[in-house]
Amino acid sequence: MALLLLCALFFIVPARAAEHALVIQTDFGTKDGAVAAMRGVAYGVSPKLAIFDLSHENTPYDIWEAAYRLKQTASFWPAGTVFVSVIDPGVGTERKSVVLKTKSGHYFVSPDNGTLTLVAEELGIASVREIDEAKNRRPGSEKSYTFHGRDVYAYVGARLAAEVITYAEVGPELPQRVVMLPYERPRLEGGALIGTIPYLDFQYGNIWTNLDDAWFARLEPKLGDRFHVTVSHAGKTVYAGDMPYTRTFGDVPEGAPLLYLNSLMNVAFALNQGDFAKKQGISYGAEWSVRVEKVKP
Repeated sequence: MALLLLCALFFIVPARAAEHALVIQTDFGTKDGAVAAMRGVAYGVSPKLAIFDLSHENTPYDIWEAAYRLKQTASFWPAGTVFVSVIDPGVGTERKSVVLKTKSGHYFVSPDNGTLTLVAEELGIASVREIDEAKNRRPGSEKSYTFHGRDVYAYVGARLAAEVITYAEVGPELPQRVVMLPYERPRLEGGALIGTIPYLDFQYGNIWTNLDDAWFARLEPKLGDRFHVTVSHAGKTVYAGDMPYTRTFGDVPEGAPLLYLNSLMNVAFALNQGDFAKKQGISYGAEWSVRVEKVKP
């Protein structure tokens, strides 16, 4: 009887919690061994760790692009996922190295240089901790000053994802704020929506805005309605034209413009089987603004 009870207890004892995914983005590219070195450090922490790449083709030094790619991706990963983001033009300087825990339960390991702007806004800040490099740095890397992605961020991210350390063991808690990049937030002005172009769909040249479906609904749109779109850079008009609101690209003739809601449910503009951005000379970032208003019948 005692043996049966012991066996029963063995089977109902919960297993150790599963390790969380580690997702890495950098601006390193994959032409050399930098990314592989980061993955090697993470693998050395735990060979069982599930390691994924967000992107390593970010524009070098482009903190805004890094911020948007995190926003584009993070909410589709389960709570507990650890993101390591290394777009760090200030590597080795006094900028802080932090781990942001969001209210959604995600973790972001990054320099506090603006990279965390959009996930902090969208997912909410639960806590921010500064990485204590005296305790959380790859052993033997103390004299290395230019590869914190390998020596600090990948190492800390892997230890956190593999539950080698708890979040509290990352380092001291900081005030609940991160460095925020300035940008044009959505607003309604004179019957028109005003926003920015945070990013492009580079593969196809589509223009993505930060005007989500809730903002768009304020214009009471119906499929087939026409909208006047104005795109400006630093206050100078780059493009102005009318286009229909459609479900998808094939709803207009090849080469024609359209307004649609993209996969993130944000207002976007495209040419059916064409490159809108290239044709109109449009890019993205804080200096780019967009105005959308319904064309009256």
